[in-house]
Parts: sequence; structure tokens; C-alpha cells
Amino acid sequence: MNYPDAHSKLPLAKEGLPFIGICLAFTLFFILVDLPILACLAGGLTLFVGFFFRDPERHLPHDPAAILAPADGKILKIEHMEADKSPLGVSAIKLSIFMSLFNVHVNRCPTQGVVEEINYKPGKFFSAQLDKASKYNERNSIFLKTPEADKILLIQIAGIIARRIVCWLKAGDKVAAGQRLGLIRFGSRVEVYLPSHCRIVVEAGQKVKAGQTIIGYSS
Repeated sequence: MNYPDAHSKLPLAKEGLPFIGICLAFTLFFILVDLPILACLAGGLTLFVGFFFRDPERHLPHDPAAILAPADGKILKIEHMEADKSPLGVSAIKLSIFMSLFNVHVNRCPTQGVVEEINYKPGKFFSAQLDKASKYNERNSIFLKTPEADKILLIQIAGIIARRIVCWLKAGDKVAAGQRLGLIRFGSRVEVYLPSHCRIVVEAGQKVKAGQTIIGYSS
């Protein structure tokens, strides 16, 4: 089975290459015109941008029942939701993950399945750590259907600095657990809604890594 993957085959997300190139060009320019302080600042910025857009390989768990973290960062909250308040239409468990500037920002699929629907919604840019960011901020919602016919919702949410959500998937795509799906630039939040029968094995405050940390099991 073939799965689309937008990995650039470099340890960097391809969306970061233009930013790195611009910063590097300014660094070289300041060196040529003999402005060492500005050259050092631009060089430092080049290193930071490269660090931000890093895209390391991950050793993915092989347990087909495992549900993987969709993002690097810290789990802010784990909430149980009744069917009437759940976007899945059934009772669900919602996990919210905050990504700081220093986390890897490439997002990954929590399970294998098929992309049923993708909805982008413009919005505000409140700090991604705040609860109101979950309701009001710009977001991209990805609905997945697993081989067991469960529905999972993953939402990429922009933050106070993040102003660009990137998604490499489209409706109808078949995806693998841990597959790269997109990124959010410069600090943000990712939420995942799981069916209530899933067994959660992480807790609020815990740090997780996308495609590597097991956050729960489907059975």
C-alpha cells in the first residue's frame, strides 16, 4: 500500500528551506560588506530557523493497536466529552498538546486509516496554551477513519506567533501511523479526539514526541 509523504529526504521540513536560504543570504551579505555584528545576528537567526524546521526520523512502534502522539510538546489537558459536545458525534477523549518554539513542529498521523475530510477555518491567534485558542484560533481539522471503522479527529491550531498551518494531506488519502501530515510554523497547538473506548496511557503535563510516544491503545 502506498502512502503519500511530503518528507524532503533531508533532516529539515521542505517549507523551511526558503526561510533558511533568506537568512543565509543576509548573513553572507553582511559578511561581504564587513558588518560583523549584523553577520553574527543573521547567522544566529539562520541556525535557529534551521533548528525550528528540523525533521528527524522517528522509530515508530509496531503495535497496530497503538495510538501515537501527533505532535511534539507537552500535554496540556485530557478531557472526556459526551456525545452531544463531541465533534465525532460520539463520546470521545480529547488530548491537547502544546508545541513551543523549541519543539519539532512536523505533525504526524496518530493511526493508520483514510482521510475522510479536511476543513480549514480562519480565526484568531491567541496564545496556544490558552483554552480559548481551542475555540477561536485558526485551525485545520483532519478526520480519519481507521481500519476498525473508528473516527479520529486531529486539529492543527495556530498560536500567537504561528501564522501558517501546512497540511500535506487531502481527502481520500490512505495514511500510515506515524506518517508526516504537515506542520505549523512558530509555536502552536494540536488536539486529537479519540473514541471513548480507547485506553489512554499518558497524563497531563507529560512530554511527548510525534510518531514515537504511545498516547493510548484502540483496544
